[in-house]
Amino acid sequence: QVQVVESGGGLVQAGGSLRLSCAASGSIFSLGTMGWYRQAPGKQRELVATITSGGTTNYADSVKGRFTISRDNAKNTVYLQMTSLKPEDTAVFYCNARAYATGAWRDFWGQGTQVTVSS
Repeated sequence: QVQVVESGGGLVQAGGSLRLSCAASGSIFSLGTMGWYRQAPGKQRELVATITSGGTTNYADSVKGRFTISRDNAKNTVYLQMTSLKPEDTAVFYCNARAYATGAWRDFWGQGTQVTVSS
């Protein structure tokens, strides 16, 4: 089985910064695209940013220029550096990892980490 564990959430004032980390572990034959998604209260889960194994990135328009996604393939870890945070960034942030495990490509999700931005 594959485990995905996020860390780094917390409470920060508007304009501040946070760095999220996510590590995938377990029976991983190959790790593909990893990404961050978020879900605010009463809203659907939305994409924040993704990064392929080759380093190609994709961002939601709402975070472009403020968030940076990166990964360390040797550690099966993805990071999300968040700057200039706004109250509307408040959400539970989830990590997604697409991995080849037990004979197929599958999506694995972490349990989520809360990010709260106060005004």
